[in-house]
Amino acid sequence: MERDTWHNWSGTEHARPHRIATPRTAEELATIVADAAAQGLHVKAVGAGHSFTGAAVTDGVLVRLDRLTGIVSVSPTEPDGALVTVHAGTRLYDLNRALWDRGLALANLGDIDVQSVAGAFSTGTHGTGAAFGGLVTQVRALEVVLADGSVARCSATENTALFEAARLGLGALGIITTVTLACVPAFALRAVEAPETLDATLDRLDEDRAGVDHFEFYWFPHTRRVLTKRNTRLPGDTPVDPIHPVKGFVDDELLSNGVFGALNVLGTALPASIPTINAITSRALSPRAYTERSYRVYASPRRVRFREMEYAVPVATLPDVLTEIDRWIEGSGFRVAFPIEVRFAAADDVWLSTANDRETAYVAVHQFHRRDHRDYFDAVERIARGVDGRPHWGKMHSRTYADLRPTYTHLDEFVAVRDKYDPTRVFDNGYLRRILGP
Repeated sequence: MERDTWHNWSGTEHARPHRIATPRTAEELATIVADAAAQGLHVKAVGAGHSFTGAAVTDGVLVRLDRLTGIVSVSPTEPDGALVTVHAGTRLYDLNRALWDRGLALANLGDIDVQSVAGAFSTGTHGTGAAFGGLVTQVRALEVVLADGSVARCSATENTALFEAARLGLGALGIITTVTLACVPAFALRAVEAPETLDATLDRLDEDRAGVDHFEFYWFPHTRRVLTKRNTRLPGDTPVDPIHPVKGFVDDELLSNGVFGALNVLGTALPASIPTINAITSRALSPRAYTERSYRVYASPRRVRFREMEYAVPVATLPDVLTEIDRWIEGSGFRVAFPIEVRFAAADDVWLSTANDRETAYVAVHQFHRRDHRDYFDAVERIARGVDGRPHWGKMHSRTYADLRPTYTHLDEFVAVRDKYDPTRVFDNGYLRRILGP
């Protein structure tokens, strides 16, 4: 019988697993893992497939978490927040709406919401905001199916080493079945978007980064133009003032997806036109402001298919990193159609977090899926590595265990926990062997 083929959203990875399983319960999943291990098969879990890496690739048993969804329990905490336990396969967009109906929200989110809960946390999805950590900093407990088919609970007070590793575990320690999250009272965001210059944005970077709850900007290569986004937190009962539906369709669907996709097709056929396209589109941007539920502001639709690499760099190095990227683009003759996205995060204590023990700026570069990304991504990676940059685990990079050890001081501790809980490498694959060692 011919095997089913799986591929990720971006088309960068595919697999032909021995079989695909879709368990409905943790007990069923435990049996699947135990049986596969007994047969000498590897096991990998997959959520929405939005990672650009081979994190979910396997020739063994591919476990889809699509049936493990929904909120399991809500335990109120003070003041007015709650610990919410949710099944690992739940999509973030479903979780956000369910939390809002309960008067709750996640404190921070990334700019897309199509991922599964487990996939987003396991690869280090972060969002932006200098006072806020990535999604994983909101995790308080996990339930994990281990390599022997047992089900373990872990938290800061129970199976603590497993918790420290598994809350951003890359799928290396087991398959998460539930995640317990520290949620906050529902809140709105006042979003103010405006075109500005790169130089002015960098000049007032410290002010915006520290003074705005959630600040980010998009720089259009071949220009000195950026789009800034400043999101301010407001009480959940603040009256919303959303974008008019027609303008929202024009801005977010027609321009950001439809026209943008067409321009990338044109740029693929005529790369020399890209600087002119960027100059026109960056100057065509207009300011807008609106107030909405937090999760509706954080995430935006992304329908143009692309490849992505993102590096976390120390905040102080950001201006130099952007200068070096600009110098390489202009000196190489390479044409870049996608804006470069810059975001921020607070330092945290998560072992494999890109923001571990340092305030962080994120620089994300993209390439249209029909164009070759390799020279561009290689150059940006060299620049980022020069300032001790750390790669986003769910996005494309070429790093290996040997050169990751100096920047991740807890990497050997992580590997030791993996050795304890998966000594026979049931959850192993090529991606993990590259970044965690053989």
